[in-house]
Amino acid sequence: MTGIIKPCTEAEILQLQAVCRQTFTDTFGAANTPADLAAYLDTAYNPQQLLSELRQPTTTYELMWVGTQVAGYLKLNWGPTQSEPRGNQTLEIERIYILPAFKRQGLGQQFYQHAVDRARALGLTSVWLGVWEHNAAARKFYQAMGFTQVGDHVFQLGADRQRDLILTKTLV
Repeated sequence: MTGIIKPCTEAEILQLQAVCRQTFTDTFGAANTPADLAAYLDTAYNPQQLLSELRQPTTTYELMWVGTQVAGYLKLNWGPTQSEPRGNQTLEIERIYILPAFKRQGLGQQFYQHAVDRARALGLTSVWLGVWEHNAAARKFYQAMGFTQVGDHVFQLGADRQRDLILTKTLV
């Protein structure tokens, strides 16, 4: 399956919020307490937070469309908007999420390739991301894409301190 990737606009912020909340809950809801999950969703995915991020010149949100349906989204950061300092030659893939009905159809790989193309267009030499240590499916996907672990960091989900693995890939 092939989707169409388009930049998210301010007019689509509520659609973005809905897909963010649904995909995060689908991916991590069962592994976290309802209170921690709600705290994270209310902070990370409230419309004002999303609008603030969308308006940053070095952050982009992209929506994946399959027909008239949003199938997922991608968030990229470079330069000063990276979630942690990784240098000026790298692009952060902060989020790749696909709705359950569209998983395992190649859309995640399409988002990944879009991110690599964006990094190259910006003249950047590597991409990096954080992935939860217990998200086996995502870790397997990134390993297949050629990423290697270079560290870890804390991901705060409500009151729960979780460990994300830092993965990177040099672009050739």
